[in-house]
Amino acid sequence: MKSYRSVFWLNSASLLLVLALIIYAKFFGSSVSDLFLQPPFHRSIDVAFLTHTFQILCCVPPVVCAFTFALLSRIQPRRTENIFILYSALLTGGFLFNEIYRLHVILGIAGFPKLATISVYAIILLGYGLAFNRRIKSTPYWILLVGLGLLAFGILIDSLHLNIGAFSSLLEGFPKLFSEINIVFYFWYVCYGEIMRSLRAAYLGQSLP
Repeated sequence: MKSYRSVFWLNSASLLLVLALIIYAKFFGSSVSDLFLQPPFHRSIDVAFLTHTFQILCCVPPVVCAFTFALLSRIQPRRTENIFILYSALLTGGFLFNEIYRLHVILGIAGFPKLATISVYAIILLGYGLAFNRRIKSTPYWILLVGLGLLAFGILIDSLHLNIGAFSSLLEGFPKLFSEINIVFYFWYVCYGEIMRSLRAAYLGQSLP
């Protein structure tokens, strides 16, 4: 019965959100039909293939972290490590939201300088690193650093607006793609380890007299 209630509330909340978006698009946006506007179609599969691959990879960390947090909250709800996983899900989810909906571009059109937006993101990332410094150091954090370093390099190249043909696109795209490959591996590895440790701890706790 609980699953039926969950499905009901999930669909009800989703319906209300869609209705709110329709009302916004009707009175403040461009048009209601644009809400379901199809993305640009290309006849050749290789067009934007790596860009789409990057976006798909961006979906993995927030989903894995969110699922891991939900699982850990049921196995051992009082573990402090659960908070690290939760905030990792929020951080990577925010990056995914920005990457899909191009929030930094929208803010730029609204008059917010791109440098200011990047600075805010950097401050959030720095706060995350300082808050979970010890926890991150207990993981293979060098993988995360490699991923973040490559991402920073790709963002820097994009900000310079180099006009060197296809090479400028490769110089930006390659680092960003491989940054997300490493970030996905890092959070997959960390989440797997947290689940296994939590299961072992729960099993040993139940085995004690």
